[in-house]
Amino acid sequence: MKLSNYFLPVLKETPADAEIVSHKYMLRAGMISQSSSGIYSWLPLGLKVLKKIENIVREEQDAAGVNEILMPTIQPADIWKESGRYDDYGKEMLRINDRQGREMLYGPTNEEQVTDIFRRAVKSYKELPSHLYHIQWKFRDELRPRFGVMRGREFLMKDAYSFDLDMDSSRTSYNKFFVCYLKTFERLGLKAIPMAADTGPIGGDMSHEFVIISETGESDIYYDKRILELMNVDKNLDYSSDLSEIVVSYQNLYAAADDKYSKDEFSKEVPKEFQSNTKGIEVGHIFNFSSKYSEPMKANVLNSNGKTVPVHMGSYGIGISRLVGAIIESSHDDNGIIWPDAVTPFAIGLINLKIKDPEAVSMCEQIYQTLNKAGIETLYDDKDDSPGAKFSRMDLIGLPKQIIFGKNSVIDKTIEIKDRKTGQTEIINISETISKINNN
Repeated sequence: MKLSNYFLPVLKETPADAEIVSHKYMLRAGMISQSSSGIYSWLPLGLKVLKKIENIVREEQDAAGVNEILMPTIQPADIWKESGRYDDYGKEMLRINDRQGREMLYGPTNEEQVTDIFRRAVKSYKELPSHLYHIQWKFRDELRPRFGVMRGREFLMKDAYSFDLDMDSSRTSYNKFFVCYLKTFERLGLKAIPMAADTGPIGGDMSHEFVIISETGESDIYYDKRILELMNVDKNLDYSSDLSEIVVSYQNLYAAADDKYSKDEFSKEVPKEFQSNTKGIEVGHIFNFSSKYSEPMKANVLNSNGKTVPVHMGSYGIGISRLVGAIIESSHDDNGIIWPDAVTPFAIGLINLKIKDPEAVSMCEQIYQTLNKAGIETLYDDKDDSPGAKFSRMDLIGLPKQIIFGKNSVIDKTIEIKDRKTGQTEIINISETISKINNN
């Protein structure tokens, strides 16, 4: 994409209401535009990142054998009344009436909707387990939306749901999603630590928040450093195998956010040299809630004895739009964003500093076309701006590699390649561009 044709409304100054790094940089880099409080339009650069995260999440759900569906944003109030949550949910739920006077709502979550889908279709234990997911926009009318996409009112989320015959099989499903999340966040270039979370009145140990380490995080986290050594999951993992050993290896090492943290347990369970306390950002949550929804909504099946029993359920969420902000919070410097390779909107930023030289323009065009033909996504800065403006803009938007066509490039047939993360530069012959990019 040529920058002269690209909608990239970067800002020189940080808007006054932007409090955290990700909000500041997403606005300044032209990734989002505020529509109203806590609601944003996603502009081309931001949308590319959002879609890349969404695709990775989808690929890993598919690999785990989860079936994708798409549920509506508008839900009938009746199913929420069945579960008992309609009056209990609070003012965060946006309640509306259609022209016939039927009570409706803009879905803040989908437990009721997916339970209704399941109970209409499945009647026998022979059709279990069943795993469904969708990726959809949700709305929660937060009292004080802030921090940009990190805590907005409208957000994109992947939520999955498991349906099993009993608690043992429900644990098997839980383990599958646990491992799937480890793989997902690893692909996104993140180290997300599964931390024990509150299970409420249901009890048990089947609730985990996945938290990434970030100095600008919203929660205090406490964990055993040895848990970071467990992070690499086999890419060719067989999901039909017993995954409990992987899950238990994490559960055996202490990891908890501030609401679950116990100073006595932490000191007792973790040797002092392995104790770590820092800040973190929640990017996913998995939770088993047994028959909390299936009982009141009569999502029942016949078991092998011909007896009608409620299914056991679990939910598994990843905040996709929130992840955009979380990645920036964990990967940036004073000049701007530093995108991990997996989610960067473009792999290369090609900067022409000799835009008024016809020969330089022709040579840059050839480099641009060569990169495109090689399947390397490139943003070509062909605008007539000062070098300082070009460098600042490219650092701000955070593409992993910059190719700089400078004053000696026409004569020497060389270009400069800059690594955005390290700042290191290297001068190479133009003919070596593709091989150099592919080898890095």
